[in-house]
Amino acid sequence: MTGDPREFLRALFDKAVEAADPMRSLAAFLPEKPEGRVVVIGAGKASARMAEAVEAEWGPCEGLVITRYGYARHCRGIEIVEAAHPVPDQAGLDTTKRMLDLLDGLGEDDFVLALISGGASALLIAPFEPITLAEKQAVNSALLASGAPIGQMNIVRKHLSQVKGGQLAAAAYPARMLALLISDVPGDDPASIGSGPTVGDASTADDARKILDHWRIDQPNSVSRVLSTGNGVLPPDAPELARTENRIVAAPSQSLEAAAGLVREAGYRAEILGDALEGEAREVAKHHAALALDRQSRMQPGDQPLVLLSGGELTVTRRGDGIGGPNAEYALALALALGGKPGIRAIACDTDGVDGAAEVAGALIDAQTMKRAGALGVDPQAALDRNDAHSFFGKLEDQVVPGPTLTNVNDFRAILIEPA
Repeated sequence: MTGDPREFLRALFDKAVEAADPMRSLAAFLPEKPEGRVVVIGAGKASARMAEAVEAEWGPCEGLVITRYGYARHCRGIEIVEAAHPVPDQAGLDTTKRMLDLLDGLGEDDFVLALISGGASALLIAPFEPITLAEKQAVNSALLASGAPIGQMNIVRKHLSQVKGGQLAAAAYPARMLALLISDVPGDDPASIGSGPTVGDASTADDARKILDHWRIDQPNSVSRVLSTGNGVLPPDAPELARTENRIVAAPSQSLEAAAGLVREAGYRAEILGDALEGEAREVAKHHAALALDRQSRMQPGDQPLVLLSGGELTVTRRGDGIGGPNAEYALALALALGGKPGIRAIACDTDGVDGAAEVAGALIDAQTMKRAGALGVDPQAALDRNDAHSFFGKLEDQVVPGPTLTNVNDFRAILIEPA
């Protein structure tokens, strides 16, 4: 192959991010600006960029959007507020209350445009009383460390919140609402994106309680009380949701297809393993290593390189005290499973630019990763055991640090395989 393989892998990641940029994808789903009062609201890591795209089409708008620290964009009318992610903070709590106040009193002739993307679960924060912010933070942190799938985490979040599970849309009723969504969840279920603030949900408080019990999450008395008395999550057929329409404007599949197109332009073969992969990062890595080795064993000298592409949302069960995230942990486990096999390289990154809670998207690996680690005196297995993948790749200078990408369609993985 010609060129630098690592640069090629990074170009695939950049292409995937570019395909999910709201400035490229949102306008096609935006109607003509309605007559009368129009209010724009939003939450998520891509929401400020989405707001910027809206004003590029509609001009200055009234509105309020919450995004992650560092992800703000300049808008002429829409106010952008930054708050904490993945664990919520007081700024998110205060801004969510202001958003609910903005929606209060709207009439059926008014129009609300909601901009929702991954990260909204933590940024849009309004716990049911008597749950305090500190208690909500503790439950959220425990869920993140438990290894629970994102769908189960979101069920719990919905049943402890006054805005998730369709309740944000209900707060705007009887106004008409169009919700534009960027999917970061396996399967692209609108009810799961940002814990579905504009989408009803059939789950129950008892489901949430069982999830907390299964993952052994400590429940403060206030949480137990809320889950035992019920809450405001709306069923999908609730009348308050009848005037809300939800549309997905960007999804993981589009980013994988964009990357696959770049692979083919280079004259290589592309195989998409799926855009909705879930599971423990280190276990998925072992499976992908076996796939890569099998594909390579079938290649003949002179065959075109093959790229295995995948997306979804992997999880990490926190066992140690290190610094890591699902993509870096996947990359480290993949490197260990491949054992320095020549001709196989990979990249694993989160498309929002943040893997776990670190300002690092992920990492690159190749046949020299283990050898260079040994030369530096860095033990890869010990790093994996401590969930310390970010520190490991930091020492090797193999981290991918793009900064805020202003979008979020979750994990992106590419494994480049050449004949042995």
